Amino acid sequence: MGETWDVIVVGGGPAGLSAALMLGRARRRVLVVDAGSPRNRFAAHMHGVLGNEGVPPSELLQRGRGEAAEYGVQFLGATVTRVAQEESGLLVEFAGAGAQKARAVVVASGVWDELPAIPGLAERWGRGVLHCPYCHGWEVRGQRLGVLVTSPTGVHGAQLIRQWSDRVTVFAADGLAPGIESRLRSRGIDIVPERVVEVTGDADRVTGVRTADGCVIPVDAIFTAGAPRPNDAFLVGLGLERSEAPFGLGSFLTVDPSGRTSNPRVWAVGNVANPAANVPMSIGAGASAGGAVNGALVEEDFDLALASEAAEA
Repeated sequence: MGETWDVIVVGGGPAGLSAALMLGRARRRVLVVDAGSPRNRFAAHMHGVLGNEGVPPSELLQRGRGEAAEYGVQFLGATVTRVAQEESGLLVEFAGAGAQKARAVVVASGVWDELPAIPGLAERWGRGVLHCPYCHGWEVRGQRLGVLVTSPTGVHGAQLIRQWSDRVTVFAADGLAPGIESRLRSRGIDIVPERVVEVTGDADRVTGVRTADGCVIPVDAIFTAGAPRPNDAFLVGLGLERSEAPFGLGSFLTVDPSGRTSNPRVWAVGNVANPAANVPMSIGAGASAGGAVNGALVEEDFDLALASEAAEA
């Protein structure tokens, strides 16, 4: 098992790499464990990322890994299966790759998006099927845009998407709250109450939405909000505190402003703690957590030195 790492970072996306970079520059021994399945891997380009506008997500990660490696950060391609508390730290176990000890863990393992079981939807996720108008709205501006409402956040999304096009159709088979339909129609948004049974198209391109009555409504792209599910099952043995995310998005780890969880040795950053965080927000959260983790370890270093000195006296 070797020497204990100062920090193991679980997840090699923007949040995890940002934390690792800060910690590497602080001369910490850091291991980044990455399963290689970032949330935005389905998208060809990132948008709204200052200094990296239009850059492929994979290119940002490649750059980030290279920058972190310059400061001694090491990488392991593996899936974390369990994090366990030990007397003086944490034990991180990997699928088929043994285990490693760490004084602290930064969880940046992200989420996966649970989509409605509608043919054609998952196949075009991140391309013709979109979730964030700030990330993709400019590229489909002025086009025929559909909005599949599957939760209360969908209505807010429909109002947002109207900013990018005046040709918006909302698909709301579960109905809309009183007053919402007239609100949407006031800005020219069409509403289709029939159930969606298929998203049609050619390869990655969306061309229409088929409803249960057999109609096909032409659209050039469709927005929908998948249910974000945090990749944090490996933490269950630690009994960490959780909170309900806004808009009924589910249960997520409770963290302080630096990303620290209810366990003083565990931080959580990026989408695993904040499902609404985009790439710049995740990078910032990772940097904040990296500094906070180093600060906590500095305090512990001094505490241990004092204890050792007292024991020798």
